[in-house]
Amino acid sequence: MLGTGITVWAAFQNFAQFNIVIALGIATTKATLVVLYFMHARYSSKRTQLVIVCSVFWLAIMLALTLSDYQTRHAEYRPVPRSAAYNA
Repeated sequence: MLGTGITVWAAFQNFAQFNIVIALGIATTKATLVVLYFMHARYSSKRTQLVIVCSVFWLAIMLALTLSDYQTRHAEYRPVPRSAAYNA
């Protein structure tokens, strides 16, 4: 309940360019708590913990590759077609 309250509170605040950073931080914290306690990962075997760590590492690799691809793309130049009114 506290996590949901913090999420709702943050949604109505203006943090300028840090809105997405704060929202992702809250979401990451909530997801970590869900995995550790509600999915019992904290008290599971070492092999299960290794699988969880490896999957988070793999997710980080995929996100890094996606973001690096997104950063290298350039906007295409598309000329605006002239209408018949401009040609007259």
